[in-house]
Amino acid sequence: MPPALKRSHTLRSLLPFIWEFRGRTLLALIFLVIAKIATVLIPVALKHLVDDLNPVVHHTALVLPVALLIGYGLLRFASTLFGELRDLVFEFAALRAVRRIALRVFRHLHDLDLAFHLERQTGGLSRDIERGTRGISFVLSFMLFNILPTLLEIGLVLGIFLWNFSAWFALIIIVSVVCYIAFSILVTEWRLQHMRRMNELDSKANTRAVDSLLNYETVKYFTNEDFEAHRYDNEMASWEQEALKTQYSLSTLNSGQGLIIALGVIAMMLLAGYEVVHGRMTLGDFVMVNAYIVQLFMPLNFLGFVYREMKRSIVDMERMFALLDRNTQVADKPGAPTLKVSQGEIRFENLRFGYGKDREILHGVSFAVPAGSKVAVVGPSGAGKSTLARLLFRFYDASGGRILVDGQDIRDVTRDSLRRNIGIVPQDTVLFNDTIYYNIAYGRPDANRSDIEQAAAMANLKQFIEVLPQGYETLVGERGLKLSGGEKQRVAIARAILKNPPILVFDEATSSLDSNAEQAILVAMRELAEHRTSLVIAHRLSTIVDADEIVVLDQGAVAERGTHRELLRIGGLYAQLWTLQQREAEEKQKKAAEQPTPPAFALNG
Repeated sequence: MPPALKRSHTLRSLLPFIWEFRGRTLLALIFLVIAKIATVLIPVALKHLVDDLNPVVHHTALVLPVALLIGYGLLRFASTLFGELRDLVFEFAALRAVRRIALRVFRHLHDLDLAFHLERQTGGLSRDIERGTRGISFVLSFMLFNILPTLLEIGLVLGIFLWNFSAWFALIIIVSVVCYIAFSILVTEWRLQHMRRMNELDSKANTRAVDSLLNYETVKYFTNEDFEAHRYDNEMASWEQEALKTQYSLSTLNSGQGLIIALGVIAMMLLAGYEVVHGRMTLGDFVMVNAYIVQLFMPLNFLGFVYREMKRSIVDMERMFALLDRNTQVADKPGAPTLKVSQGEIRFENLRFGYGKDREILHGVSFAVPAGSKVAVVGPSGAGKSTLARLLFRFYDASGGRILVDGQDIRDVTRDSLRRNIGIVPQDTVLFNDTIYYNIAYGRPDANRSDIEQAAAMANLKQFIEVLPQGYETLVGERGLKLSGGEKQRVAIARAILKNPPILVFDEATSSLDSNAEQAILVAMRELAEHRTSLVIAHRLSTIVDADEIVVLDQGAVAERGTHRELLRIGGLYAQLWTLQQREAEEKQKKAAEQPTPPAFALNG
């Protein structure tokens, strides 16, 4: 899309949010007009004051023009009062519009599919949203209260000059304004390329910083602090160069605008002085012209700043609105009903899926998870096990086949109703940077404290929480880094217990735990899965020997099916994996037994 059309589209996107508060906007515009009329009349009142107090004009004893003095003061007060009323009335609409747009972007980001979030750069994304919302506030306020009032004031002043004085005054104003606006537009367009590049580099540097801080431990493991600092400094150096070019162009713009204003002022004052000398204007007229020059060119100078900043704000808004224009690849069908779960049976029918057109992961996978049963899916790495969970949650849609829950195709029901009926204990549990209580309650935010404590007890968390100084109010740190892997998994199980869904998915929930932690987690998982439909994606085969059925995937297809005993009896891929894992477990036990027992030391008092 061409830049001009893109800017027009961005500004049009704001109209629905302002139209919602059209009453307030109209009232603000009325106050604006009244304030500007009062402002424009101030120099007229000043002219009459000067003429009435000028002894050269009257040649008699002067009388104090009390009414004019009071009127002059009241005009100044009215200009300020109605300007403040304008801001007060419209500020609510502007702030509410920013809030609505920010909320809409936030909701839209959560609505976008997993593919977008796997590719996103969190630091740059947050910076784009921050600048975009700030830009909206600026554009709404200054477009309505600076650009429109300045143009209105120019029009009123032109009318006064044409009515009272020579047309040359109006011509000088028109030429000055046109030259000023033309110069501002040309130079600002030139500046925009540097501003866009500067914003991109700023987002890139912020992304680099956030990514490095999120991977703090990895940086420390490999002592790469200097490497990370060097990469960040390189990004900031590129930003610095573009920021300097932006500043140079700004100085050029300011100097050119100042020159145009200075030439306009000189021409106006020379003409006014000439008219006074030749008796065609009074001293009060000269003062009025001078007042109008100050009154007109000061906001015109500010108008240049507003125009520059508006262009910058629109550039910032473009990136944020581009997020809203991005459509999700996984969406509800129009009028989609909610999922109705009576038993909880899951069926995968001839499922085909690939993360790219040339990389198909699943090749016609078919199996069922009967209501209330526990079915495990195992296989080598890359066989497509975790992909099944992502498809079940509709993070992606299958390219072929279908998934049924109690006979309902999950693509025909709403995503929210589908996900409300499924609980998950993932392999990598990522917690919010909040308290243990908050993270457990996230499974059902409206749950009361007794339900949350009961869920923690069922997940074998109660004893751990009781020994903590702050108990449930203990902060877990960013991504839950203050907790061990086993503790995080217990929080995930407590969260799933609190959600109380009819269908459960365990996605390699114990693969990263040691044997002791694994056994504790397995006990909690079995209690959680009781009387529920459970799909267990497992790496360690010892954790799923009690499954009602085990489905073995190999290269994206079902290779074997059966119970643990049946699959061992067949002697196929499952049996090979079982033998390999048992051998690895025996070797670990043997090495542990060969370790010398550390000597006991007595503490002498």
